[in-house]
Amino acid sequence: MGRRARARRLQQQQQQQQQRRRPGSAEDGGGQRSGAGWEGGYPEIVKENKLFERYYRELGIVPDGEWDQFMEALREPLPATLRITGYKSHAKEILHCLKNKYFKELEDLEVDGQKVEVPQPLSWYPEELAWHTNLSRKILRKSPQLEKFHQFLVSETESGNISRQEAVSMIPPLLLDAQPHHKILDMCAAPGSKTAQLIEMLHADMKVPFPEGFVIANDVDNKRCYLLVHQAKRLGSPCIMVVNHDAACIPRLHMDVNGRKEVLFYDRILCDVPCSGDGTMRKNIDVWKKWSTLNSLQLHGLQLRIATRGAEQLVEGGRMVYSTCSLNPIEDEAVIASLLDKSEGALELADVSSELPGLKWMPGLTQWKVMTKDGQWFTVWEDVPHSRHTQIRPTMFPPKDPEKLQAMHLERCLRILPHHQNTGGFFVAVLVKKSSMPWNKRPPKLQGASAEPRGPVQPSLTDPTGGSASHPSELERQPATGIGDTETIERTENLENNGNKKDGVCGPPPSKKMKLFGFKEDPFVFIPEDDPLLPPIQKFYALDPSFPKMNLLTRTAEGKKRQLYMVSKELRNVLLNNSERMKVINTGIKVWCRNNSGEEFDCAFRLAQEPRVASS
Repeated sequence: MGRRARARRLQQQQQQQQQRRRPGSAEDGGGQRSGAGWEGGYPEIVKENKLFERYYRELGIVPDGEWDQFMEALREPLPATLRITGYKSHAKEILHCLKNKYFKELEDLEVDGQKVEVPQPLSWYPEELAWHTNLSRKILRKSPQLEKFHQFLVSETESGNISRQEAVSMIPPLLLDAQPHHKILDMCAAPGSKTAQLIEMLHADMKVPFPEGFVIANDVDNKRCYLLVHQAKRLGSPCIMVVNHDAACIPRLHMDVNGRKEVLFYDRILCDVPCSGDGTMRKNIDVWKKWSTLNSLQLHGLQLRIATRGAEQLVEGGRMVYSTCSLNPIEDEAVIASLLDKSEGALELADVSSELPGLKWMPGLTQWKVMTKDGQWFTVWEDVPHSRHTQIRPTMFPPKDPEKLQAMHLERCLRILPHHQNTGGFFVAVLVKKSSMPWNKRPPKLQGASAEPRGPVQPSLTDPTGGSASHPSELERQPATGIGDTETIERTENLENNGNKKDGVCGPPPSKKMKLFGFKEDPFVFIPEDDPLLPPIQKFYALDPSFPKMNLLTRTAEGKKRQLYMVSKELRNVLLNNSERMKVINTGIKVWCRNNSGEEFDCAFRLAQEPRVASS
C-alpha cells in the first residue's frame, strides 16, 4: 500500500470515529434500548393483533375462561426443546450422560440471581428422548457456570446426536407409527427434523443394517433440499432418498416386483403442508404484525391439492398424517373435510386419542366460519358474493348435511394450544385409507417390465381455488384411443430406451419431459458387479461374499470414480425404474472415497469418514 493510500485510509478511519461519537450514536448511549425499542434502529414488535383476537374468539378454538392464558402464552418466548437423535442404543447412551452428569450439575444452580430450571422430559414423548428447558440461548452462551453444558450441546448437535426441534413438530412422525418395513413418503420435508425421526424409526432394530423400508423425502424448494441432505447425512442411512418436486403433482413411481413393473404405493405418508404459521408466533414474532385471514384463504387450495395427491399414493390400509403449524380451521378442518368428502368413504379419520398419553389437545371443530381480510364474515358458501368467488371457495366451509358431517368424525383431529403444555400451536389429523380413491378405482394395467404411459401434459389434481378438476389418475385409467394397453406401454418404453441411456444409470429427467429447477444434479450410476474397481476393494477390506456390491453407486457416468455410495436394494429398485420420472438430489450413504496414495497398497479407496455411520 502506497503513502497516499495509507493517508486516505487514516483519514477515513478518523471520520468514522467522529461519526460514532456524535450524539445519538451507540457509544453515546443513543443505541440503548428504551421502552419504544432501539433508538435509531428497528422498533420492537408489539405483540398485538386485534383481527387475530377477534377471529379466534369468534371461532371458539379456546375453551371458556382460558383466553387470557392463551394470549399470555403466545406473547412469551418459546422454551428451548431438544431431541436425542440417532439409533436407539446410541440415543440411550447420550440420555444417560445428560441425566447423570449435565442435568445433575444444573440442580441448585443460580445464574444472575435466578435459580436455573432443570430440563424436564416431554411427558408424551417415548423413552424420555425429548426434553424442554426455559434456559434461553443467551443464558447458555454467556453464563460461565453453564459453559460445560453449552459446549456439550454444541458438539453433540454438530455430530447429529442432539437436534433442536420444536416440541409439537415431533408429534406427526410419532402418530405415523412407521415400522422398519414401511415405504414412507415425506411430501414437504425440509428442513428435515421430522424426516430424521422417520429414518430413526426405520432403524429401530439395530440388528438389521438394511431395513426393507425406505424414506423418500421431497421438497419443492431446491435450496431447502440441501438442508434435507444435511440432516440425512448425520444419520448415515442407506434407506433415504431426497427428491425435488412440487408435492401437489409429485410423480407416481414404479418398482420391479418379480419381473413386473408395479405402481409404488406408500405404507406411510407425512403431509406437513405449507401454512400461514400462526401457531409459531412465539418464535416468529413477525407473524404478529403480518397475520391476516388472507394468508389462509390463499393457501387452502394448495394444501388440499397436496393432501389429495398424498391420498392417491397411499396404499390401502396405509396411514397418512396431515399437519400444519396453524390454528386456522380453513387450513385444518376445512381441508380434511373436503378431502373426506371427495374420497367418498375411501378415507377415514383414525382415533388416535390414546396413542400419545400425556399430550394435551383439543378436539377438531365441527363448525366454523370464513372471514375476509377486512373482517367480513360468511357462514355458508351461498352468502359469498360473486366478486369474492376467486378468493373464497366452497371447500372452505363445513359440510351442510348433518349426517355427513357426523360421519366424518372431525372431532378426531387434534389441535394443540400453546398454553396447555407451554408449546407452539399445532394441528394434526391421521387418515387411514380403506379403499382406492373414487377416480382411481381401476388400478393401472402394467404388464411385463414395461413403463407407465404418460401423456404430454399432467393436469392438476384439483382446481387451485378448491373446485374439482381432472386428476392424473383419470388420465392413467383412460387407454389411448385404438391402442391396447400393452402396445401403448411398449411404444412408451421404446421412446425412453432410444438415445444414450446406459444400463444402471439413473440421472435427472431430460428437460424436454420435465422442467428442472435449481442445480443440475450428477447422475446416479450403479457399479456393475464385474467392474475391475471392486476386486481390489473386496480383497483389501476382506469383504464377506454376501456384501451387496450391486447396491454400490457413484455419481460420475464417465471418468474416474471418486466417491462410492451404498443404498438398500429397495432404493436401488426405485432408482433404476424411475430415472425419467424424478429429480433425485441425494441418496444413500457415502462408503468409500478415492485415495490415490493408497494405490501402492493395491487399493485406491479409503473408508469415508462421515459424522456418523450406520453401525455407530
